Amino acid sequence: MELGLIKKIDIDAEMQQSYLDYAMSVIVARALPDARDGLKPVQRRILYAMYDMGIRADSSYKKSARIVGEVLGKYHPHGDSAVYEAMARMAQDFSMRTLLVDGQGNFGSVDGDPPAAMRYTEARLTNAALDILFDLNKETVNFTANFDDTLTEPNVLPAAIPNLLVNGATGIAVGMATSIPPHNLSEIVDALVYMLDKYEKLDDVDVDQLMKFVQGPDFPTGGLIVQEKDAEGIEAAYGSGRGRVTVQAKAHVEEMERGKNRIIVTELPYMVNKSSLIERIADLAREGYLEGLSDLRDESDRQGMRIVLEMTKNADPDVVLRDLYKRTPMQTTFSINLLALVDGEPRTLTLKQALRVYIEHRLTVVKRRAEFDLEKAKARAHILEGYLIALKNLDEVINIIRSASDVETARAKSAMRSMRLDLLTMYGSSVTMMRFLPRSISSTCAFACTVTRPRPEPYAASMPSSSFSCTMSPPVGKSGPCTNFINCSTSMSSSFSHFSIM
Repeated sequence: MELGLIKKIDIDAEMQQSYLDYAMSVIVARALPDARDGLKPVQRRILYAMYDMGIRADSSYKKSARIVGEVLGKYHPHGDSAVYEAMARMAQDFSMRTLLVDGQGNFGSVDGDPPAAMRYTEARLTNAALDILFDLNKETVNFTANFDDTLTEPNVLPAAIPNLLVNGATGIAVGMATSIPPHNLSEIVDALVYMLDKYEKLDDVDVDQLMKFVQGPDFPTGGLIVQEKDAEGIEAAYGSGRGRVTVQAKAHVEEMERGKNRIIVTELPYMVNKSSLIERIADLAREGYLEGLSDLRDESDRQGMRIVLEMTKNADPDVVLRDLYKRTPMQTTFSINLLALVDGEPRTLTLKQALRVYIEHRLTVVKRRAEFDLEKAKARAHILEGYLIALKNLDEVINIIRSASDVETARAKSAMRSMRLDLLTMYGSSVTMMRFLPRSISSTCAFACTVTRPRPEPYAASMPSSSFSCTMSPPVGKSGPCTNFINCSTSMSSSFSHFSIM
């Protein structure tokens, strides 16, 4: 770089290019999930770091600070709070439909309480997270260098479960945002099985057929999806990738003594803060917008959510419920925007497209896994073939080992014996082999063999005998017994073809 050199640039072009680079960095490397495994980069790095540390579902919990430090130091050079918040969210049963992190300690609550400091909490992977990481060590996905080129990290995870639709995703990028609702795992799997059965005619599968299996989002906090008759809320969202659904809290009325009633709320819309909801109801009652409410209390415990609203004797519970849905977050609208990265580019996906991207990813993973297992099996078969040869010639193997002065000499004798057996098997001829040892460190050693093939009796007059020789030598400048054969070519009479022995 030249110091003191001032270059004139177009400020408009520079600002446009710099902002575009920043926007793409946020879109690709921070805010949007990959359509194949449904994970943002920080989530993928957390799961991979925990997997690399050996923090499995059947192992002991490890301090969250240790996990965050591992992720920061090796894969994610950003703030520790961003990493810890992402890990804590994967451990919250009110945020994730299927938990990926098993947390021990205070990881926040539906009341909006923040997680405890990372030095207090502990975590480990869940079985679902292990399914997402399944077969990672079988070269099923590509790896890339980390930020300082000292380690490698996976570009995507094998993802044995369709995480994008099962757990959903929310993220705000530059100029775009994603909002994917969670779904029921069994429903998504049924839809995938249906698409696989129709894989040869996949273009004929439409949203209506898929909605026989995936009837709508399945939020971790429960709630009821409300849709007017003949409305196309969910259908439009699954068919175009964009839409809205109305979610209501689940409530029922219980009778009390002296003719009173009370409303019991057991489920809330997704991402609604329970404490803020109770405060909102209390404010409406004090301001007179909500009539007939005599008592309000939160009886939620480990068994589940329970918000109690006691009515006065003359209050109509249905009217009160209608006012609650109208004036409080007990009824909300969830916007659906199925935006995810496909081949590194942000794309709005329909339900069918999201399922298809996952199927193609899994086909690639299964193919690469099969190729890896095949290579391992071939290597193992080669070793077992050697064992069989050794067992057939066990006495000779023992004699070679006993007579050899060291391991290398025994290996060289075994190689010479193996070559002689191969030639005998192939040609049924008399084979003689000679060994030449090196005279100095710089010289080379060599094996030479001569194969004599006699004339077959029926063709003694017309078929000539043949002989050939071959050698094997170590690389130039190496000393010691030879361990590798070079190509051994045979030039025979015109009655025989030219061939090579390895």
